[in-house]
Amino acid sequence: MNRTTYHVEKMDCSAEEQLVRMALGGVEGVRHLAFDLPNRRLVVAHVGEAAPVTSALTRLGLGAQLKGETEPVGAANLEGQASNDRSERGPLAIALAINAAFFVAEFAAGLVSGSMGLVADSLDNLADALVYALSLLAVGGTMLRKKRLARGSGYLQLGLAVFGLFEVVRRFFFAGGTPDVATMIVVSALTMAGNVATLLVLRRARTGEAHVEASWIFTSNDIKVNGLVILSALVVWATGSPLPDLVAGALVFVIVAGGARRILALAR
Repeated sequence: MNRTTYHVEKMDCSAEEQLVRMALGGVEGVRHLAFDLPNRRLVVAHVGEAAPVTSALTRLGLGAQLKGETEPVGAANLEGQASNDRSERGPLAIALAINAAFFVAEFAAGLVSGSMGLVADSLDNLADALVYALSLLAVGGTMLRKKRLARGSGYLQLGLAVFGLFEVVRRFFFAGGTPDVATMIVVSALTMAGNVATLLVLRRARTGEAHVEASWIFTSNDIKVNGLVILSALVVWATGSPLPDLVAGALVFVIVAGGARRILALAR
């Protein structure tokens, strides 16, 4: 059994980790994956040649580069790592529940307050929840099932992002109402607290390993989005213009569309 190392340029958070796991889940001979997200490093333990693994990673479009093969891996070590992977199911399920709950709450608050920033931020939570759901549902399934799940998730995210961008344009030209600033700030702050809670839950999965650092990166990205919405709310309050909220919403919708593109690339 061989161990092949890759540098994956665009793999910097847990979302990309889950996409890589699904992409390699159906590759024959793959036995274990070890992630070092802060350094964008992936080590694949596999039987046989590395070419099928390299091909699957290349199709994913995350900028994977083969760095070379290292020493063989013992079966006992792989079994221990596989046990650690299974222990992550519970924390992932909790993270899924947190993101799904905040999607519903923030989406409703965005509609009531008239804030596109909140609506877009809620879809960012939905995108995270879908990635966690794909990871959980695909366990033990066939490659065809994984691709169908990924394709459905990707089209849903892409559709919501496109709808959101059209809504931003419509509001810019035809609806000039100013969103409720207090609601934007309070709901975004609560969502930020939910992201921190997600981080704390995921930290229990594999304490001391690279996955912990990955969780910090993943959550910090979500917190930046929350901060963007809060900042836009303050600018709306200072200027009396709805434009900062629309700009923040458009930026987040673009982020969601980018995530959808990666998932659809995996489904292909």
